[in-house]
Amino acid sequence: MDLENQKRVKDFAEEYGAENLVVVLGAAEGEAAGLAAETVTLGDPTFAGPLTGVQLGLAVYHVCEPEVKGEFDEAVYDEQVGMMEMVLDVDDIVSEMEAIREQV
Repeated sequence: MDLENQKRVKDFAEEYGAENLVVVLGAAEGEAAGLAAETVTLGDPTFAGPLTGVQLGLAVYHVCEPEVKGEFDEAVYDEQVGMMEMVLDVDDIVSEMEAIREQV
């Protein structure tokens, strides 16, 4: 997660409260999704951004996870994500996301 997005997430958490935010990621690989999820929950593991040492504990999911996918209009999801989902290792992404949520 780049430094600008870290700042945005931190600002939103301060403005609206962490309990009122859900972060939905769209990274193409499990490792990248896991790193971004760790950043918004436990703090920036690279110690480079605004979330260094900041444990926001935000709810975080990937757009391809079943519990999130089911929240979208099926036609919109298919149009916006469907093609990409066919080439992603969704099981790996889900596994990474679940592992991060278990740490919170």
